[in-house]
Amino acid sequence: MTAVGFPHGLPEGRNRRGSDLPCREDPGHEEPGYDELGCAEMGSGPSRRDEPGCAKQECVEPECVEPGRGRAVSGPAALAAPAVASWLTALVLLGCPAVAGAAVALAATVAGAVTWVTTLTAGRRGKQPGKGLAGTTGALGAAARIALAVFASTAVTATVTAFTVHKVTTGPVPDLACRNVTVTAEAEITDDPRIRPHQGGVSRRETVVVRARMLLVSAARERYAVDVPVVLLGPADGWRPLLPSQRVRVRGRLGPPEPGEPVAAVMLVRGPPEPIGSPSAVQRAAGVLRAGLRTASDVLPDDQRGLLPGLVVGDVSRLDEEVRVDLATAGLGHLTAVSGTNLAIVAGAVLVFGRLAGLPLALRAVVAVIAMIAFSVVARPSPSVLRALVMGTVAAVALGTGRTRDGVAALSATVLGLIVFDPGLARQWGFALSVFATGGILVLAPRWRDRLTARRMPRLLAEALAVTAAAQAAVTPLLVLMSGRLDLAAIPANLLAEPAVAPATVLGFGAAVVAPVSMDLARLLVRPAGWAVGWIIAVAQRAADLPFASAEWLGGASGVAALAAAAVAGWFVLRGRARRRLVAALSAGALLAALVAMPVVSPWPPPGWLLVVCDVGQGDALALAAGPGRAVVVDTGPQPGPADRCLRALGVRQVPLVVLTHPHLDHVGGLPGVLRRRAVGAVVVSPTRVPEGEAGRVSAQLRTARIPEWQAVPGMRWRFGPSEITVLAPEPGVASQGPGEGATSNNASVVLLVRWFDPATAPRDRSAAQRDMPTALGDTPMALDGRSAMPGYTPAALGEGAAPGAGAEAGARPVPGPHLGPLLGAALLAGDLETEAQEALVRRGLPRVDVLKVPHHGSSRQAPAFLAATGARAALISVGVVNDYGHPAPLTLRRLRLLGMRPYRTDLSGDIALVATDNGLAVVVRGKGASAR
Repeated sequence: MTAVGFPHGLPEGRNRRGSDLPCREDPGHEEPGYDELGCAEMGSGPSRRDEPGCAKQECVEPECVEPGRGRAVSGPAALAAPAVASWLTALVLLGCPAVAGAAVALAATVAGAVTWVTTLTAGRRGKQPGKGLAGTTGALGAAARIALAVFASTAVTATVTAFTVHKVTTGPVPDLACRNVTVTAEAEITDDPRIRPHQGGVSRRETVVVRARMLLVSAARERYAVDVPVVLLGPADGWRPLLPSQRVRVRGRLGPPEPGEPVAAVMLVRGPPEPIGSPSAVQRAAGVLRAGLRTASDVLPDDQRGLLPGLVVGDVSRLDEEVRVDLATAGLGHLTAVSGTNLAIVAGAVLVFGRLAGLPLALRAVVAVIAMIAFSVVARPSPSVLRALVMGTVAAVALGTGRTRDGVAALSATVLGLIVFDPGLARQWGFALSVFATGGILVLAPRWRDRLTARRMPRLLAEALAVTAAAQAAVTPLLVLMSGRLDLAAIPANLLAEPAVAPATVLGFGAAVVAPVSMDLARLLVRPAGWAVGWIIAVAQRAADLPFASAEWLGGASGVAALAAAAVAGWFVLRGRARRRLVAALSAGALLAALVAMPVVSPWPPPGWLLVVCDVGQGDALALAAGPGRAVVVDTGPQPGPADRCLRALGVRQVPLVVLTHPHLDHVGGLPGVLRRRAVGAVVVSPTRVPEGEAGRVSAQLRTARIPEWQAVPGMRWRFGPSEITVLAPEPGVASQGPGEGATSNNASVVLLVRWFDPATAPRDRSAAQRDMPTALGDTPMALDGRSAMPGYTPAALGEGAAPGAGAEAGARPVPGPHLGPLLGAALLAGDLETEAQEALVRRGLPRVDVLKVPHHGSSRQAPAFLAATGARAALISVGVVNDYGHPAPLTLRRLRLLGMRPYRTDLSGDIALVATDNGLAVVVRGKGASAR
């Protein structure tokens, strides 16, 4: 979460005559907060007591000055101080032994007692003896009262934290965890199971993180009834349908948690859970509503159907990875977390309808709170949703009453109550972001809004800009502390996305409510909600693609200090009007340079690109030039997001052919990203379907998208734009060899020879029917001897899903015809071949090329004879920065250099492009930072 916006007006801070902070008359008043003439009381604005028609007024504000008493400290400050003290106390003591919490509680109690006695004594010596603290006059008395509140909140928080730490560090469960004992346990789920997809590897292995209360634990000869919080980690199988409050039996090994984590143990679960109870009625009802929203969302495109439930109720189980990355980069990640924004939108809609219906303000506030409670039921009343409910209620109260300081006081009281209720919130980034964003909106936004409207900016625009900027300014220090990053595109992205958030939330919530009754009506509501969600996705994509969307910054405390110094310097620079205009002009020039000059100076993709190795982490994904806006894709990486981002950066809208070298997750997991919003002609796969799980998943995806799936046959050949692609392996009917299933599948990889010809000099001798064929393939696949690789099929039939026939004889080599034009160069794309298949390919004869895509991410299983036979001058290695395999192997890198090849690695250089120049082929790297966007 990076910013929180509200769909309606900010708290007002001025009366009808423009004065700050109105007071009411003594006899009575018609409208809360104003007298009949709009006269202002004493406070932050100028006094209007002497104006004609203004009667003597009674001061009702806490900071009004009484004669002889001095100026008191305001109510918000009196509540903010103990809230901050409570937060810091829990934050520190969660990482300390329980005895430290007891000591702090005792010290705070003693300090509070001393302060009480001292203040009481001072009061008896004053002019009003017998009134205790109330008799203490001036700022000294106010400070004493705040000090007492701070000591009291510190003592209470320290006591609760000490009990919490004692509970999770003593007893049988922490003892078993310290010994890493394998146990059988019964636990009650307290939050939604969070599924985490595996980032790469051979097959899809999703894991789950579940927060639960352990109720019963059994070891070899030990059995204990307990009640402690734990975290369960394990395979995702069997966890998806489970709901909070449901009881399960699990078996696994206990281990100690991270220091400061308020849980008794972390359990590594083995196998699926065994449900032994039903969820509560509330959770069952919430589950039905959430499932109804997911089902109704099936009528939307893939990216929209995943985001709508996340936007409405925080259900991100189907959220596309690329959409998630775009939202985070654009500063819109908060939209997928149930927060005060969601609740305020629902409450705001209720307030608007209540106002139209003529309901009084008090009744409108009650109805808004009821609506937020109902919303929280749909989002499941987990601790995070309860926190958002309280924050949303605070914002709604401040919004409805129009009293900023009341909102700040309520926010402070809320923080204090939540920390005392659950000290673990003090260490949750989500809680801190929610508090800071709400505080920024309540404190900064009204002032900024008023200044903007004073400069004749339209009120609605000023309100939206003030809310977004205030929330972003408030959370930026936390974001720097968390990740060392500045979200520079967050404010404009939030301004553009904000108008779509409210309709999507309201319509989505309505769809969830009516889905159990009428799915047709729910789908009817979901469709316009999908339009709003589609706009948010489009904004996120455009903002994430900007060169300045996210900027690196110092992390940790040093980053916060540097940010504070920059803010102070900026405040001094922007104090004068002339300097503000100069800074605005310089900023506009820098923005223009970023948007216009940078793409010219360092364009991506580089002109004349022929091949791009996409930086997709630990996996393979390559794009071959196939004409304007088109590319042939060879493998797709482990996840949809990076593959889609790479093709989007290349401007690829059509993919005439996809080649999946073998069905390992790090080569086929990103297929949905390639299919997203692109026309795909056909997909060529390896004849070996190992592992069967990933191969079957690919086939199911292609059937759903109605894309033909063909098995690779040596001798198949295609021409697309400047690229000629020829299949060299695997041999049909020959079982691949290797030590284990993984090596067997690797050795069955589809091997491609790619040659590029200058399209500018090649004559266009194809027929009009071939040029205008209705399929996305564009060119007829040709066998190496010139015959069609798909006998019996005309070009018009290629798009109908027919499987290709047998190719030309194995081992044949392409011979350039007179129509191909000058040869620019060649590359060998060897999939994940290992030594056995590499040696077999050398025995059959291997063409010499200019560029080698090093097999298997540069692993140590490379045949020296194979590397030497290619004669390549450049070696492209697609590998992740973090991988568990040690790729690329130092031995392989040494061999490549000894053979005269220069290695290029995506983990160091990001996207790698092969371009045509006057002197042949050249390699251009994009840079790691640019590729990550």
